[in-house]
This record gives sequence, structure tokens and C-alpha cells, in this order.
Amino acid sequence: MNFSEDFTIGSMKDLCDLIGEVGFVPFFANEIEGFSIEEHIAPGCWYDDCDDGFWPAWEWKGPVIKKTKCAYGKFLRGKAMYISAKWFPDFANYRRDGYDFDARYDDGLASFYDKELYELLDANAPVMSRKLKSVGGYGKGGKKGFDTMITRLQKQCYVITSDFKYETDKLGNAYGWGVAEYSTPERFMGKKFTDAVYKRTPEESYARVLKHLAKILPDADEDEIIKILR
Repeated sequence: MNFSEDFTIGSMKDLCDLIGEVGFVPFFANEIEGFSIEEHIAPGCWYDDCDDGFWPAWEWKGPVIKKTKCAYGKFLRGKAMYISAKWFPDFANYRRDGYDFDARYDDGLASFYDKELYELLDANAPVMSRKLKSVGGYGKGGKKGFDTMITRLQKQCYVITSDFKYETDKLGNAYGWGVAEYSTPERFMGKKFTDAVYKRTPEESYARVLKHLAKILPDADEDEIIKILR
């Protein structure tokens, strides 16, 4: 399958199957036409088709992450994307440039503030975003820059979203928006990730990812693909 084909995502199973087959599935429309869930979602599954407050594509997020053990995060120019367990090690190796976080910091490529947040998250993972902010003293009257740093750590593939959880009322009914739970790929994916992430050089991993994206995006120019990989 590739993203030039006419297909529809109408169920959580459809989405799980798509992630397993193509490896990279952005949530929202982006610079490459057709390369998103938004552009292939079935009627009634996107927020502007739903009147009852139940938005299937959003409700599927947590279960899909747990079922497929995929990586989910802001990997695509600040936008969310699912990446399968098969392809995430190469993608992470490229984005990390072969560095684990400690080595990145030791070489002066990460700030003290990023290190502080990363180590706090790693020590508490999996951890809800609200708890992470509270424990770390981020927010009103406290430390600044949480959203910027957590987005950067996702882009660099040191942090992923491992689930979405909902507040519940007295009867146990979920309500509101799902709240992100964060983890590291090492903790969430385990040995399958740690054994593979640095197996190749970053350049080899980049070449593999680029070749695969060209295969699933046959109508896209190579320059367009290179742009979204940055």
C-alpha cells in the first residue's frame, strides 16, 4: 500500500493495519498531499463530522499506541505522527544523529534545561504530562518552556507519547480531552528498540527511511520528503 492509493480509515483496526503496513502515518494534513489520517478518514470519524463530542480518530490514539507498540509524537515538523516499531529505530537513530541523550549533552548539543526535563521524565516514565509539570515545577509561577522542550525532545526522538488518558466523573465515565502520557522509547519499546536503534550509522538509517518514504509516497518529490524529514 502507498498514500497515492484511494483508501479509507474507518476503524481502529484499519489504522493499526495501516501503521503496520506503511510504517509512517501522520495525523494531520501536511505539505505532502494525501499523507495523513485526516485526508483518508471515513465520514463520521473526524471532529467536524461528529455532533456528540465523540471523535473516533482521537479516541483511537491510546489503544492504537498500546496495541501496535508504535511510537507516537510530534515527529513531523511539530505535528503528530505514528511510526511503527519496525521503522522507529532507524528514524530515531537519524534524528538523534547516533547520540544517546547523555552523549548529546556531554558534547554540548543539548541544554541543561532539556537535560533536566529529560531526566525527570525518564525517572518517572510513564508519566502523565500534568504530573510531570507538577513534579518538575513547570507552569504558572514556576519554570517556563515546558511545551517547547517536550516538543523538541519528541522531534529528537528521546521522548514519545505512550498513551492518552481521560479524567473520569463520579460514575467512572471518561470526559474531556485525552491527556498525554509520556515515556522514552527505551522504556516503552524495550529491547526491540534498544537493540536496533544504533545498529547502523545515522547516515545509513536516513537513507533507509528516505527510500521507504519514497516508496509509500510515489507522487511526492524527493525534495518534499527531505523537507519533512528535517
